[in-house]
Amino acid sequence: MFDQIRDLYQEVVFDHNRNPRNFRVMEDANRKIEGFNPLCGDRITLYVKIDEGLIKDVSFQGAGCAISTASASLMTEIVKGMNEAQAEHLFETFHRITTGKDEAVNLEELGKLAVLAGVRAYPARVKCATLAWHSLQAALANKETTITTE
Repeated sequence: MFDQIRDLYQEVVFDHNRNPRNFRVMEDANRKIEGFNPLCGDRITLYVKIDEGLIKDVSFQGAGCAISTASASLMTEIVKGMNEAQAEHLFETFHRITTGKDEAVNLEELGKLAVLAGVRAYPARVKCATLAWHSLQAALANKETTITTE
């Protein structure tokens, strides 16, 4: 199964890197967080609009490797419309699967994010895939400091 995921992983990363979704500044965001991956040099500014506990809108700007950009793009598509608890749960699941801390991988729980489970085959790139997610977690906690993957 992981061979199929690796192939799909490459296709999805390529598509979302070339055509990132929600790649824009959001003027009316009520949460904004900077993220930085010193290992790769990835930088992200994540914008989130939360209203009554729901993620109404989410977007990002920045520069990074293909994995970082694709992960941020996928994340913004998926968490839009979720409540904060659902997004936090998805972060925890995504983090366990991409870091290899969950050997009993339930890829269905991730939906289309499952393709990024393939990053676990490249341990040096896990921080690239999780940068946007750590930034989202910080935005949900309403933190104001720059988030790093170190």
